[in-house]
Amino acid sequence: MRPADRLFRIIQLMRATGRAMTAREIAERMEVAPRTIYRDMQHLIASGAPIDGERGVGYLLREAFDAPPLAFTFEQLEALAFGVRAVQMLGDRRLAQAAREAMEKIGQGLPPEHAKKLRSAPLRAFRSALQPEPPALLGNIREAIADGRKLHITYESLAEETSERTIWPLGLSIFGHYWLLTAWCELRQDFRDFRVDRIVSLKVERERFEPAPERSFDAYLARI
Repeated sequence: MRPADRLFRIIQLMRATGRAMTAREIAERMEVAPRTIYRDMQHLIASGAPIDGERGVGYLLREAFDAPPLAFTFEQLEALAFGVRAVQMLGDRRLAQAAREAMEKIGQGLPPEHAKKLRSAPLRAFRSALQPEPPALLGNIREAIADGRKLHITYESLAEETSERTIWPLGLSIFGHYWLLTAWCELRQDFRDFRVDRIVSLKVERERFEPAPERSFDAYLARI
């Protein structure tokens, strides 16, 4: 990790923690030796960062310290670039467009060197020949999840059995070549996963749902 990136991360860590931290504790988080943190702290304090403390005692960020609003490490920029490119390959058309627009907005707020890094990050995502196109229904499902609206679907199982379901859409996941919709099924009174490409028809209902904690996406994830 570049020294400048590490200094930024130290400030972010101290701001998030909101308490005094020893050099050893910070070093463990940064995965460096404590002596490296001692040098970093000397540099930060000399640069005017509002840090109280000393070697052997601990360090405290004395007051709100505003780093630039779009200050990223180069590794964070690579992660953003890769994430956007993956969404463009795997997401639906509207989500891909949103990802492109987000990349442009982020780039406009960065210093030139960082904007160049964001654009030229050597990380790419590609759809294989076996990867189907994103299902056309993804956009409608995402909106229903965001709005908390029930869905009425006609679903064809892998055994080619067709059923009508009213479900509470909770989350979307991509698993291998397929998108899965996790929902609370009113028919089964339990969680169910539906392959989006096997949803024959879908209607977004006017009725909303308010899932209890035990019927939430987090509760489902805790089961698996």
